[in-house]
Amino acid sequence: MPVFTRLRQQPDPAATAGATAAAAGPSSGTAPRPAAGRGPRARLERWRQERPGAARWLRWTVTALAAALVLTALLLPDRAGAIRPDRFTRLPMEAILGAALVMVLPRRPRQVVAAVAGAALGAMTALNLLDMGFGEYLGRPFNLVLDWGLLPDAQAYVRDAMGRAAAVGATVGVVVLILLLLTVTALATVRLAHLLARHRRPATRGTLIAAVAWLLCSALGLQVSGVPIAADRTASALAIQARRVQDTLRDEADFRKVARVDAFGDTPGSQLVPDLRGKDMIFTFIESYGRSAIEDPVMAPGVDRTLAARTEALAKSGFHAKSGWLTSATYGGSSWLGHSTTLSGLWIDNQQRYRTVMASDRMSLTEAFRRTGDWDTVGVMPGVQKAWPEQKFYGLDTVRNAFQLGYKGPKFSWSTMPDQYALEAFQRLEHGRKRDRPLMSEVILTSSHQPWAPIPKMVDWDEIGDGSVFEGIEKAGNRASDIITSEPRSRAEYGRSIQYSVTALTQWLQRYGTDDTVLVFLGDHQPIARVSGENASRDVPVSIVAKDPKVLEKVAGWGWSDGLRPAHDAPVWKMSAFRDRFLTAYGSTPHPRKG
Repeated sequence: MPVFTRLRQQPDPAATAGATAAAAGPSSGTAPRPAAGRGPRARLERWRQERPGAARWLRWTVTALAAALVLTALLLPDRAGAIRPDRFTRLPMEAILGAALVMVLPRRPRQVVAAVAGAALGAMTALNLLDMGFGEYLGRPFNLVLDWGLLPDAQAYVRDAMGRAAAVGATVGVVVLILLLLTVTALATVRLAHLLARHRRPATRGTLIAAVAWLLCSALGLQVSGVPIAADRTASALAIQARRVQDTLRDEADFRKVARVDAFGDTPGSQLVPDLRGKDMIFTFIESYGRSAIEDPVMAPGVDRTLAARTEALAKSGFHAKSGWLTSATYGGSSWLGHSTTLSGLWIDNQQRYRTVMASDRMSLTEAFRRTGDWDTVGVMPGVQKAWPEQKFYGLDTVRNAFQLGYKGPKFSWSTMPDQYALEAFQRLEHGRKRDRPLMSEVILTSSHQPWAPIPKMVDWDEIGDGSVFEGIEKAGNRASDIITSEPRSRAEYGRSIQYSVTALTQWLQRYGTDDTVLVFLGDHQPIARVSGENASRDVPVSIVAKDPKVLEKVAGWGWSDGLRPAHDAPVWKMSAFRDRFLTAYGSTPHPRKG
């Protein structure tokens, strides 16, 4: 073989040394050559090579945070009151099954499954947070089928209570939070899946040990502080959501059948409420006027003093009252569910039922008065700021909304106007007018709506005018942001708001009521749990006030208390029972409609 050929076949010493150094890596004592390029990936690689200790610490920190995030999401309860440290020291079944699955999958399917599972876990976490919020404000969990339409109402409430900037900020914050939950949990599960796959042997042993431990804890019922160690929180939550959707869809068909059955559906107008002929009837709902206002040790003293004082003042004017309790179909909010339950005689505890009954021909209590042909019917709705098709269901000839009461003063947070002004406008525009027949009115009072700041104050009735007199009161009042963030202040201000609303209503009755005036007023629901307390009842007070003793004699058999304050042991009825009991008490003859 020629010499030249033999020389070409000899290995290059420099290349051999470079290859040896590259193969030896950091342990050879020769520093690795920095990665070429200027992109983010190249810069990250150079940083890792230059600072291997920091890179290792960061890698394990991110992995630990990913594991903590996934475990927190798997164990997160759906009630704010249930968030305690012992809830997060449990062994989640879903983590064990997930680990077993990703370790047997090839790389690409493993990545897809981990990402989808992580995003789904983020979505379940978002639903848990919605459940917490709805539980705090409405006393019930979020309904996947029905409650999306309430989110714009929540945004409108924040805008009215806290301002447009706060509403926009809250909306953006919620959207960003949801996107972060979906993205970060997906990235976290992908990272953990790859870690398990890289360390398959110890990961397999750890998964088997965890599975055996979970089975033993489950079989033996082992607990820590009353909380089971073996957890299946996410799987159970998913099953609950699925069952809730199924029940909602089934409830729609069942409720339609119930709504078609009406004990007074075919009663002629001449046989409806004959014992109230000639009376001016007023049905008034006071926002958030619940049992807690009368019995809670913080709020009750002031409210009870007001009720006692107003009972005495009414008696001096010739008015007397009977009071009891109704159990509301809603809690903390969704006032329209309480209104419709009271007046329809049906249990309307969700938006689907509400839509169904509003579209039906069922007779509401207010419609019963219109059907007789002996009353003019009117609604005063200061909280209504858009089209209100429910007017037809309630049988109201005329409705005065927030823009039709002539108010020129400031808003009081969510409430468009003080109750005193709404009542004075009702007197000026409707109740005080000369009529050929009596008036039946539905009046909604809103000053006791959360966040209970600022609260109006009573002014001289002759000085109300167009409402401008309330400018200084609104400016001097508390700011909503100061009250919302303080539970003690929220409870105190809530009690004050109820005192104001009851005072305004009963002063109006003293001032403008006649021998033929009959007032029925009640709360629509309890205030939110932060004010009424965990596990509070859904009871609200209800009162009938009249000068004519015959009006109260008709309900003497109900067992209600004398005066405006119902006794603790006064009868408690479901709110849906009120319509039929009221119609029966005042002489209505049942003519059932069976659908």
